[in-house]
Amino acid sequence: MADQRPVTTTDAGIPAASDEHSLTAGPDGPILLQDHYLIQKMAQFNRERVPERVVHAKGGGAHGFFEAVAGAEQWCRADFLRRGRRTPVFARFSTVAGELGSADSARDPRGFALKFYTDEGNYDLVGNNTPVFFVRDPQKFQDFIHSQKRRADTHLRDNNMQWDFWTLSPESAHQVTWLMGDRGTPQSWRHMNGYSSHTYLWQNAGGERFWVKYHFKTEQGIRCFTDLEARAMAAEDPDCHIRDLHTAIAEGDHPVWTLSVQIMPFEAAADYRFNPFDLTKVWPHGDYPLLPVGRLVLDRNPADYFAEVEQSAFEPANMVPGIGPSPDKMLLGRLFSYPDTHRHRIGTNYLQLPINQPRVPVHSYNRDGALRHHNPPDPVYAPNSFGGPRADPAAMEPGWSVTGEIVRAAYTRRRDDDDFVQSGTLVRTVLDGAARDRLVGNIGRHLQGGVVEPVLSRALEYWYKVDADLGARVAAEFGRSVPAAASGAVPTGARGPR
Repeated sequence: MADQRPVTTTDAGIPAASDEHSLTAGPDGPILLQDHYLIQKMAQFNRERVPERVVHAKGGGAHGFFEAVAGAEQWCRADFLRRGRRTPVFARFSTVAGELGSADSARDPRGFALKFYTDEGNYDLVGNNTPVFFVRDPQKFQDFIHSQKRRADTHLRDNNMQWDFWTLSPESAHQVTWLMGDRGTPQSWRHMNGYSSHTYLWQNAGGERFWVKYHFKTEQGIRCFTDLEARAMAAEDPDCHIRDLHTAIAEGDHPVWTLSVQIMPFEAAADYRFNPFDLTKVWPHGDYPLLPVGRLVLDRNPADYFAEVEQSAFEPANMVPGIGPSPDKMLLGRLFSYPDTHRHRIGTNYLQLPINQPRVPVHSYNRDGALRHHNPPDPVYAPNSFGGPRADPAAMEPGWSVTGEIVRAAYTRRRDDDDFVQSGTLVRTVLDGAARDRLVGNIGRHLQGGVVEPVLSRALEYWYKVDADLGARVAAEFGRSVPAAASGAVPTGARGPR
C-alpha cells in the first residue's frame, strides 16, 4: 500500500525537498544561505517560546578566568591562547530539554557554555558535557527538540516520541548511549567534563591551519547519580546543581577544569577514515591525543541571577582572529540560529547588556533598535570620507575550499562511517561491567515509560545494532529474544574507532 502521508511543506505551502538534509555545496560543503526552508525552520523554532530559552532553559553560572598555562601559539594566533595569558570568563551550565522549573538532576545532556572576554573581542564556546550530539544536520535539530518537549494534545512529555525519533535517526545512537549511561545524570556541574563537541579551524601566525576539538576535564573528578538517586534528588532538591555550584564558590572551593585539545593537521581531514566533522562521532585519542593548553577556574558567583545568567547570550559565531568554523553542518547552522534567538528572546541590542558586552571598544555601524544604550557617532555609513572605522583584511577568518553540486545530502560516506560502531565501542571498551548493568537498567526503565509498538521493537533492534549482548539484555527486560531485523547487529567484542 502506497504511503498516503502528506508532503512536508514550508509555512507558505511550498513542498519541501528534504526534512533531514540542508542545502550544501556538495555533500561535504558548507550550508547555503539560499536554503530558505532551513532558515524558516530555525527562525520559527527560535521564536516558539517567550521569554525563556527554547532549549537550555534551566541553568546556572559563574564568573572566573581562563589561564593559558601551556599555550597554543604553535597552532593558533588567538591572543587569549598565548602562554601565560589570563582571560576573564563567564560560564553557564544547563539542562537541555527541561523548562525553567525542571529538576537539575533529570536525565539529560548538560550545556557547557563559555564566554571569553578577550582583548580581541568576545569568544563564545558553546558545548555540552558529551563529546557528540544526536544529529549531524541542523535540518533535524528542531524536530529532535520537539520530540523531547511536550505533546501538543496532553502537554505531557512522552518517551514514545523520543524513541520514535531516535530509532528513525540511527546517527543518534552514540549520544543516546552516553545519555542512558551514568553521565546522563551528573552529580553536579563541578563533577562533569565539558566538550566543544564541534570541530573548529585554528590558524597560527604563520598561516598554517589545523582542525581542533576542545576537552575541558574536571579536576574535581567525575561523579554521577544513579538513575534512582537522580529521581530521588528531583524530589529532595530540584535545584541541586545551582545550589552546589553557588555554595562551593561561596566557600572558596573554586572548581577547575583542564583544557586540552585534539589537533588534526589540515590536510589529514580529506582522507581520514570517517568524516571528522560529523558531530555524532569522536576522534580516537590514539589517532589524536589530548594536548594540554590551560585551565578554567570559576571563582565568583553572580550578584544578579537574571542580569548575569538569564540574560547571558552565547553565540558560536563569535570567533576571534585565528579561529574559524569547520565544515561541521551543525556548527554552521548554529552560527545563524544562536544570535537570531537572542535577538528574539532578549532584544536586538542584547550585546549591549553588561554580561554580554565585550571588554574592548566597539566600532560598529549598527544603530537604533529597542533598548539601544548608545549609538555610534557620525558617520553612520561605510565607506565614508570622515574618519569612520574601516575593516581590517588581516582579520579574515580562516577557511577552506569547497567544490560540488548543490545538493541535500549527508556527508560523503567513508570506509568507517557507521552510526553504531562508536556507540558499541563505548559500551564494550569504556564502560565497565557495573556501568553496563546500570545502562541496561536505565534503558529498560525509560522504555517502560510508555513506549509502544512499533517504536518498542525498533528500540530493541537499535540496541542490538549498538551491541549484541547489550541488545539481548535489554530485550530480556521485555521477555523478548533477538529480533529478526537485528540479525546484522554488531557482534559482542567487535571493535571500532574511539
